[in-house]
Amino acid sequence: MRHRFSGSMITAAIVAAAVSAVISVSVTRTSGQAVRPARVGGKPNFSGIWQANNEANWDLQAHAALPGAVTQPGIYPYDYARVPAAPVLALGAAGAVPGSLGVVLGDGQIPYKPEALLIKKENAEHWIDRDPELKCYLPGIPRAMYMPYPFEITQSTNKIHIAYEFSNTARTIHLDKVEGPPDDMWMGHSVGRWEGDTLVVDVTNFNDRSWFDRAGNFHSDALHLVERYTPMSSDIIRYEVTIEDPKVFTRPWRIAMPLYRRVEPNMQLLDFRCNEFVEEFMYGGLRKQQLVKHWEGETMAIDITRKVPPGDRFYQWYGK
Repeated sequence: MRHRFSGSMITAAIVAAAVSAVISVSVTRTSGQAVRPARVGGKPNFSGIWQANNEANWDLQAHAALPGAVTQPGIYPYDYARVPAAPVLALGAAGAVPGSLGVVLGDGQIPYKPEALLIKKENAEHWIDRDPELKCYLPGIPRAMYMPYPFEITQSTNKIHIAYEFSNTARTIHLDKVEGPPDDMWMGHSVGRWEGDTLVVDVTNFNDRSWFDRAGNFHSDALHLVERYTPMSSDIIRYEVTIEDPKVFTRPWRIAMPLYRRVEPNMQLLDFRCNEFVEEFMYGGLRKQQLVKHWEGETMAIDITRKVPPGDRFYQWYGK
């Protein structure tokens, strides 16, 4: 009897230790965010704070590391020997572009029409003047999903709200029937449905002003996206997008990447009101007295001369 009692006590201790370990792992996995139910209305619960961890915002396609987002010819006439252009020279390694294997599926190429490819190359050459990110414009979709900023998903049974730290923007994915918007928008119009445990979202009604990345990849107002959010684990989502735009591309193409849950203690979105940060960049040239015009360090001095494009070009610059 004593042996049977001892054995049952040992068994109970092992079971208790196992339960304690499971609880400990569960708490650890969710310590950065509030405890959440695993499913909502029978579907995976994506509520939480997420972030991509890749180089897609620099360039969706595979690329070697570059000395700067804007470069100019160096001593030798080869692409690999280009050097940072004047606007980014003082940034050193902080202004360089990290290399990437790319996120474009298939052959890794974006199927531009010939005339659209020329625009893409011009965009890259005039990155400082044209990239909407530098002006703190809304990032658009899918770019908002893989910028180097977190975003928060709040899920209910008929709506999914996504709040982005960059520019404090947001979007709503409608799981119920809604009317379309009265006009085209930066972030498009998102209507979702479930295919098993995969959230499928049709995104339409875009304007033509957002980019896909800092490499000048762009779209028109005919952009149509189909996003697919598939849980790989409780803390990883596979994010896949089919991109279609008959005005710019010869065929639909796809990108894919994992999104990771942020699990730091007390993780939350912080303000990144970049509109205030770019006021001098955007409007400083309109001042009667130039405010930012000279900087001097230990190894170089930089002088800036602001200029205002003549006529309608001034207004067109804001529309790029």
